[in-house]
Amino acid sequence: MNIALIGASGFIGSALRNEALSRGHRVTALVGRPERLEPAAGLTVLGTDVLDVERLAPQLAGHDAVISAFSGHAQDDVRGYHNRGTAAIVAATKQAGVPRLLVVGGAGSLEVAPGLQLVDTPEFPAQWKDTALAGRDVLESLRAEPSLDWTFFSPAALIAPGERTGRFRIGGEQLLVDERGDSKISVEDYAVAMIDELENSAHSRRRFSIAY
Repeated sequence: MNIALIGASGFIGSALRNEALSRGHRVTALVGRPERLEPAAGLTVLGTDVLDVERLAPQLAGHDAVISAFSGHAQDDVRGYHNRGTAAIVAATKQAGVPRLLVVGGAGSLEVAPGLQLVDTPEFPAQWKDTALAGRDVLESLRAEPSLDWTFFSPAALIAPGERTGRFRIGGEQLLVDERGDSKISVEDYAVAMIDELENSAHSRRRFSIAY
């Protein structure tokens, strides 16, 4: 497949890029600083500005799918920047006529009890709260999207570098935990599941989640 990957040099974006290329997909990496990426077979690197729909849309045109690993972690207004950027990505994807958008989401909007989301628990880390709230905003906006074929993929509560095992559980709206109550996934296995979803489209217009 011909994939446009936004945020391809970031923590999760890099894992997605490597997984997609390893499966023989063609990847257009859309990044703010293209000099960060080394050349690779099947990889095209383009500098972009996700807030500029008129610049981004032509860069997305002709692809089979867009994967957004966009985040606002480095910004002062994390939530606002993330929401504006994702809205621009949605608009550009539609303007470009790309049929599918897959979004890297967060775990904060997953339920830990009926009616209680992880981000609303007292122990949720303050440093990640705006990022989690932005992820929830994005999910709500996608659910209101009338026409785009979207998928929102939430990781476990802890996502970190590790092994590519290919062995994990897939869930829906609830936070998945193991027998010890931990919720973990490696970024490598998250990438496996995202590219599986790209190839098989099992969660059209809905959210899914992952954990060991």
